[in-house]
Amino acid sequence: MRNFEDDPTLNDLLSAEQLSRLNQCLSALCSEPVTLAQARPDTDAMPVEFNLETVGWLTGGASTDERQAASDLVSFLMMFIAKYRLAANLHHDTTEASYAELQRQNDALRASEARYRELSEQLQQRVDEQVSVIKQTQQELYESARLRSVGQLAAGVAHEINNPIGFISSNLRVARDYVKELGELLPEDAANQELLEDFNDLLNESVDGAKRIASIVSDLKTFSSIDQADYTRCNINQLLTSAIHLVQTEYQHQLDILERLEELPEISGHPSRLSQTFFNLLDNAAQAIRDAEPEKGDGRILVKTRVHDNAIEVLIQDNGCGIPEDDRPRIFDAFFTSRPVGSGTGLGLTVARDTARAHGGQLQLDSREGTGTRVLMSLPIT
Repeated sequence: MRNFEDDPTLNDLLSAEQLSRLNQCLSALCSEPVTLAQARPDTDAMPVEFNLETVGWLTGGASTDERQAASDLVSFLMMFIAKYRLAANLHHDTTEASYAELQRQNDALRASEARYRELSEQLQQRVDEQVSVIKQTQQELYESARLRSVGQLAAGVAHEINNPIGFISSNLRVARDYVKELGELLPEDAANQELLEDFNDLLNESVDGAKRIASIVSDLKTFSSIDQADYTRCNINQLLTSAIHLVQTEYQHQLDILERLEELPEISGHPSRLSQTFFNLLDNAAQAIRDAEPEKGDGRILVKTRVHDNAIEVLIQDNGCGIPEDDRPRIFDAFFTSRPVGSGTGLGLTVARDTARAHGGQLQLDSREGTGTRVLMSLPIT
């Protein structure tokens, strides 16, 4: 709709139908027909002005006075038409401005709603993350409390068993010496010899059983951190070499152990716990090779060390029987073992993992049944 900021024409003020009706009304008021047009005709015509501008020409009528009166009447009517159009234009402009403002506010509201929705999703994500952290922390606290209780129980059991097993072992060794002396005094007949041999076998089995109990007590002491000494500088390669020698002695030097020990810096640590950990891991590897299928006669253990990412990595890998898939989720549980009753305490891997954590490191284990097991311990240098 035109807003009449420029000078309007007759066609702007009146439509063709309105102009025709106006001509009919003017002709009815005058003695002769009157015609109002925008263009100036060739005959005498009276100008029709609006805002001091000529907007049309009026012809016809009986006299000049009649045309003048008709022209004044049209000008008068044009003023009211212009006011109506101006009011309509103002209303139109105001409506458009209000609609544009409402549209702007609606767009702003939608943008704000989108931002709040995004913030809500971010907040929900953070809440979910915090809930997950809380659940994980609760689980870790539960595991820590459970292991601490087990450790306290292990400490008490180890303390109570350690003393009596000491004098039992001592008495058995003395008894074995006494049997030897008695054998020299008894007559050398078949019955006496058989009796002495049976007696020696019983004493030897008892001594082995006492050693076994002492070994379990040692594992319990390590697991519960009994008699823990101060940390000192440790040479990982030396500790590994000592553990390898002990395992070789335990298995009558029948193990094929391949050593690839790179030069390592010394780190701060607990030598006895690290040595016990290395021995446990090597013993597990030796047991896995021994339990492998008979046709796998090429059992081998790889021991490798290196410096990687400011940490010392110790790799112990075997090609033994591996760990069954059903047992893998429980391998780090205290007192869990897949060996026959009396063949393992179920603390070796638990002690190894806790030792790695106590030194600020970690322990990773990968195993496939029938293929072998790979244990990687990482210990930070700093």
